[in-house]
Amino acid sequence: MAGDPLGGRADEATVLVGALDWYRAVAARKVDGMSTEVATQVMTPSGLSPLAIVAHLAWAERRWFRGRFAGDPAVHPMVDNEASFVLASGDTVDSVVAMYAAEIEHSRRVIAAAGSLDDVAAEHAPHVGEFSLRWVLVHMLEETARHVGHLDLMCEQLDGRVGD
Repeated sequence: MAGDPLGGRADEATVLVGALDWYRAVAARKVDGMSTEVATQVMTPSGLSPLAIVAHLAWAERRWFRGRFAGDPAVHPMVDNEASFVLASGDTVDSVVAMYAAEIEHSRRVIAAAGSLDDVAAEHAPHVGEFSLRWVLVHMLEETARHVGHLDLMCEQLDGRVGD
């Protein structure tokens, strides 16, 4: 928007998707330029690495938008949350970031195909029950932002980079 470059007066869907897109881009930028060796360095006692977090975010996009909201049968069966942080032996920074970008594009198509933020998901979630597209957007916004915070701390330790 010309007079509203940050979307401060935009409609709800534009604000939610815009904020989510911001954090999606930050997550990918955090590992940009890292070698796979550095990006896969375990940084927490639970075994997390920066690249594993990006892989998990790709899984979360797939699970919530394509799987649970749109009911895409190709998404099932899916691994559980903990397994989504495990990298495959051939994963690289480029391959995981490309996978994340592809899942984001799928998510954008799901969002575009929805009639409104009030549309109800094809599936129920065990801990949520019935939920709307609005709920998915808010959930993915908090999920992505939370993990970007983890990436902030990890990247500062690995290469000194700070900020978005």
